[in-house]
Amino acid sequence: MEYTKIPGLDLQVGRVALGTWAIGGWMWGGTDEIESIRTIHAALDRGVNVIDTAPVYGFGTSEEIVGKAVEEAGGRYSLALATKCGLEWDAAAKAVWRNSTTERIRREVEDSLRRLRTDVIDIYQVHWPDPLVPFEETAELMERLKKEGKIQVAGVSNFSPEQMDGFRRRAELAVCQPPYNLFERGIEQDVLPYCRENGISTLSYGALCRGLLTGKMTGETKFSGDDLRKADPKFQEPRYSQYLEAMARLARFARERHGRDPLHLAVRFILDRGVSVALWGARHPDQMDPLPGVFGWSLTGEDMAEIDRILKEAVPDPVGPEFMAPPSRGEGTT
Repeated sequence: MEYTKIPGLDLQVGRVALGTWAIGGWMWGGTDEIESIRTIHAALDRGVNVIDTAPVYGFGTSEEIVGKAVEEAGGRYSLALATKCGLEWDAAAKAVWRNSTTERIRREVEDSLRRLRTDVIDIYQVHWPDPLVPFEETAELMERLKKEGKIQVAGVSNFSPEQMDGFRRRAELAVCQPPYNLFERGIEQDVLPYCRENGISTLSYGALCRGLLTGKMTGETKFSGDDLRKADPKFQEPRYSQYLEAMARLARFARERHGRDPLHLAVRFILDRGVSVALWGARHPDQMDPLPGVFGWSLTGEDMAEIDRILKEAVPDPVGPEFMAPPSRGEGTT
């Protein structure tokens, strides 16, 4: 494991953290609590010391499982818990919308503390920018939560530099959590350099692009039920075949040049591009087994140029993760 520092936290955090969206079950075909707890314990056994979750992941389910797993593992020592706020939902209708009002976040922080079985949340992030609430207002609330001892540091997720500017006018911003992977590189143009220039740690999500970068998917792979990949344009033709071709070429490159698997390349890529911490999503214990292969090597400038060439040739019309953005209040919600 490699380690880094997040402003405001005493703990040296591992550069790969466990992401628990899939553990919540919603949009991932259901959940298995026992298997999920075993997965979290497997991550801890391999040196992971940051677990990232959110209330909306399974409408509370992911946070509850994380809290139970951490308690069973012996508690909070040498471990940072990261969760989020600012989304509201109707579980029956499977509808989610943005809500960063003070009332909503006040309720959310208490619910998250209860589910996570903890007295303090180490990293508390606004999940999506809410255009109906001034970012300065949300930042002031985060500062109050810090003074009350409910959270240690404040973060944002899916924010632009301009939105982070608004937040930073009233509060210290320790963490930004954007989407980032080999196939979704939009933050290289703005968010990543902004965070570097302003001392903000990046805790990026989607490192394996919903499993596409594991190298295990084929043209025969099927997605059923509420699986979010049914709505992801990358998994629809003709793009799906293009991304699979890119993946095959990247896999050959990883094995021939570095003797690594494609998922090692995927995570190493974002770490070497300057991300502080990459989220590794898992829902089964054996999915943590490849983790050591991420460390002990790095990509050269020549490697990066070859990766760019492969992507440009294989995927002429790339798309980002925009399909995941939830609506604001009033946009098809009540």
